[in-house]
Amino acid sequence: MPTTPTEASGRRWWILAIIGIAQLMVVLDATIVNIALPSAQADLGFSDESRQWIITAYALSFGSLLLLGGRLGDVFGRKRVFVTGLAGFAAASALGGFADSLGVLVGARALQGAFAALLAPAALSLLTTTFTVAEERNRAFSVFGVIGASGAALGLILGGALTELLDWRWTMFVNLALAVPTAVAALRLLSRDATAGDRAPIDLPGTLTASSGLFALVYGFSNAESHGWGSALTIAGLAAGVALIGAFVAVERRVEHPLLPLRVIADGPRAGGFLSIAIVGAGMFGVFLFLTYYLQQTLGFSPLVSGLAFLPMMAVIMPVGAIGQTRLLPRVGPRPLVAGGMVLSAAAMLLFTGVEVDSSYATAVLPGLLVLGVGLGLIFGTAMETATRGVEGTDAGVASALVNTGQQIGGSIGTALLSTLAASAASSYASSHRTVADVAAQSAVHGYAAAFTWAAAIFAAGSIAAWLLLPAAAPDAAPDREPVFAH
Repeated sequence: MPTTPTEASGRRWWILAIIGIAQLMVVLDATIVNIALPSAQADLGFSDESRQWIITAYALSFGSLLLLGGRLGDVFGRKRVFVTGLAGFAAASALGGFADSLGVLVGARALQGAFAALLAPAALSLLTTTFTVAEERNRAFSVFGVIGASGAALGLILGGALTELLDWRWTMFVNLALAVPTAVAALRLLSRDATAGDRAPIDLPGTLTASSGLFALVYGFSNAESHGWGSALTIAGLAAGVALIGAFVAVERRVEHPLLPLRVIADGPRAGGFLSIAIVGAGMFGVFLFLTYYLQQTLGFSPLVSGLAFLPMMAVIMPVGAIGQTRLLPRVGPRPLVAGGMVLSAAAMLLFTGVEVDSSYATAVLPGLLVLGVGLGLIFGTAMETATRGVEGTDAGVASALVNTGQQIGGSIGTALLSTLAASAASSYASSHRTVADVAAQSAVHGYAAAFTWAAAIFAAGSIAAWLLLPAAAPDAAPDREPVFAH
């Protein structure tokens, strides 16, 4: 029996729900473990030097495998890859929850990242190919953008609550409660993938150069955060990453079935969307890190209260994202929204530079969070929609992977860069103010302020890039194609 328009519309919104849960799970796990680390360290008995690998393992496998994950969705079918990603993510989370050693926990985090690399691009490409009518597409991307902008903060809240009220292992087990019912719903709601037919072969040279290049880049930036930019491993990782990405581009120009067809990034507005996502990732993830440090180490907030401190920002992101995507984007186009959002985010960073050792949350943190919520609400959904608009159905997965890759690489760059600058500023302050009372706390706050200043510069550069690359015209209201399930 054919699907009526009303049934089809209702089905689309149920599909959005399962896509949103999957994306939330991926974004949550970038931060949910952070607050649980001290408890996990005390339980499993690993060193401070080893602690970073619980975070890095996820970032390395996720960042390096995203392009492959996106192309697998295009080749083998997005439903298959989406459900496989959910099932694998749940299994890896269970393994991490039952971990009895650092090695098992790090291995579980790496597996989480690998299955997230299947799940994230499949989710976004399903969104792109399901919502093709302009009005519904804008509403769907507003929801997806809110999840992307607020998911990291929600991870801090949930991680703090689970660690404080239950046990650190529940930061892993919670994924089973999300992934298993979502996989069951996906099997029911998503259309059967098309029969393979003349399935294009996987581009092995492109896969090897892209995955190893992205791995080297993420490793280099992660190593810079912990060992400095002058470390031999940092230099080797970054140099190898640049060389391998260059080799990847050369390979993609020549192979018949490229992993990343260069036409995907040759479009100026689409490239502007990818770049905007990378820039906002660089500024946002570093800021969440330093605000968390400030709230816990300077203001003395508990993990749970520190997470709850981000709620006002999330409360602003939701309505702003909805208004920006559904009402403003069809009228003014992406350029003023993303560029304006970057300017507001830069202003929020400048507000954060006023933090002091004896500041209060209400005066030093809350105003910046509210302004940042407005900025991120304008940026995320709009940039994601622009980055995936007009992509051919056969390229939707890899284009979606590029969005996630930009956010992941941007986050790695921002965290490493801002951490180094903050540490340098704190050290310089401490050496020149030895007689100042409570110099350790004062130098730490001085380092945070330096990081916020540089984050403001990152967002300011993003506003210029968005203004130059993104189109001023409103998107074409005509649908590109039929939804993927309408058959």
